[in-house]
Amino acid sequence: MTEHEAHGDIPVTVVMPTYNEAANLPRMAEAVLGLPLDGLHLKIVDDSSPDGTGRIAEELAEKYNDTADGRRRMSVLHRTEKDGLGRAYTAGMTAALDEGAAYVVQMDADGSHPVEAVPRMLDAAVTSGAGLVIGSRYVDGGSLDEDWGVHRVLLSRFANRYARAVLGTKIKDITAGFNLWSAGTLRDVDLSTLDSAGYSFQVELKYKATRAGHSAVEIPIRFAERTEGVSKMTLRTQLESAVVPIRLRLKHR
Repeated sequence: MTEHEAHGDIPVTVVMPTYNEAANLPRMAEAVLGLPLDGLHLKIVDDSSPDGTGRIAEELAEKYNDTADGRRRMSVLHRTEKDGLGRAYTAGMTAALDEGAAYVVQMDADGSHPVEAVPRMLDAAVTSGAGLVIGSRYVDGGSLDEDWGVHRVLLSRFANRYARAVLGTKIKDITAGFNLWSAGTLRDVDLSTLDSAGYSFQVELKYKATRAGHSAVEIPIRFAERTEGVSKMTLRTQLESAVVPIRLRLKHR
């Protein structure tokens, strides 16, 4: 028996925010729900996507919830406005905790995060007792997609090093968006107290968790280019990502 088979019945919820991901969602749902983890649940958090992503998510949930044992393997949380990735994650993660998840995974819907790494992340959390496992691009063995241009690679690395330097953290990929959290860690941080609305949510949550004494483990992943659609990264979110580390450092001096 492998380690992930031994941990396969642990309640794990993958929270996946979506906005205009109709082209990617069916493939992503199939990949996530095909993992060998009996306790796995997929929760889509859709921000009223105009391309019909929410409707497709409901159809997929109906398909995957048609199980012989009556298990609900997938659910959809519909939000009425698009007010940031951080807000979407907060809503989805809070719902997952209320529904009894022992671990919560953050994952993008665009195919950039390797679905097959989830069992390894769960194994790492259970065996180490860490409150956070990060799918890291910047530890030995981690990498970025070769199709990324030089500008994007440099921007990504700079943003990560900038946040690490300002916050004084040892986490090598503090900006990572592919993370597995224990329920206890998320409750201890208290998601309702987080300020960041955009991508900087990733930095704020990790910073507050480690400051509260929860340990973090990083495992290497290959971060791929999205397969369909366009990036949601805007100038506003980049500016927020620059300001938040400074605000956090000043607040917790």
